[in-house]
Amino acid sequence: MIALPAAPPLSTRLGFRGALVTVGRLGGRRSGGVESARLGSLLPRMEAASPWEEPNAGFIRRESELAADSAKQRCGSSAAGASSQFLSTVGKSTNIVWHECPIGKLERQKLLSQKGCVIWITGLSGSGKSTLACALSRELHYKGYLTYVLDGDNIRHGLNRDLSFNGEDRAENIRRIGEVAKLFADAGVICIASLISPFRKERDACRAMLPDSSFIEVFLNIPLEVCEARDPKGLYKLAQAGKIKGFTGIDDPYEPPLDCEIVIQQKGGQCPTPKVMAEHVISFLDKKGFLQA
Repeated sequence: MIALPAAPPLSTRLGFRGALVTVGRLGGRRSGGVESARLGSLLPRMEAASPWEEPNAGFIRRESELAADSAKQRCGSSAAGASSQFLSTVGKSTNIVWHECPIGKLERQKLLSQKGCVIWITGLSGSGKSTLACALSRELHYKGYLTYVLDGDNIRHGLNRDLSFNGEDRAENIRRIGEVAKLFADAGVICIASLISPFRKERDACRAMLPDSSFIEVFLNIPLEVCEARDPKGLYKLAQAGKIKGFTGIDDPYEPPLDCEIVIQQKGGQCPTPKVMAEHVISFLDKKGFLQA
């Protein structure tokens, strides 16, 4: 009896070991078990030739050519396409080209089941900006939403450590944080920026970076005397002693927002708790549709 050779695995011809791929979904608010994606488009290739046959070089070469053409169309990587694009100058950067990718903001938002936005928390030092930012991030996280906090002091530990607190550097500090926040929003993330940002012009410039009303300005309208009494970092004492110059609220001005989305302030002389403040912002996000794709 002549023994027949063992059939080669399907991966020899098809590059995969089965026609059924199991795709898992994360748990949480969008848990729906396990989904199965059937690769129906590849089944005709399985039927076209027996797996007992040796691969056909012409067939494989044709498939490779089609794949290469498809990649060129998706990524725009052909030399002719690149040469036809316009070169730009942005600031001090010259001869640059914006490269579009096939996966954009809408696709990322659909994946996360939320809309990317920037929640910009502004107010005096000691008004509770970082406290609100962390409370808001925590509450949204527990509800199954992806957030990231850009805290003014934290950013100065890394990205903006080359900047001082003079007027020019403070403006650049805010501009950079605005640009980073814009990237997070484009990624579909709910970005929470927490920094004094004392001047309207700079806050408005950050607002102008984002389209579709996705910049949400939150003003912590807490009186100066309350912030001075709190003085969590001891900065007011240093400023009053003349050891810190240009401190907002003491010898440098703060321009409160004129038309912000949310104002949080004392009621009956009492400041709201972090959880109450966070729920106030979350209610706004839900009403405006940011908590669904």
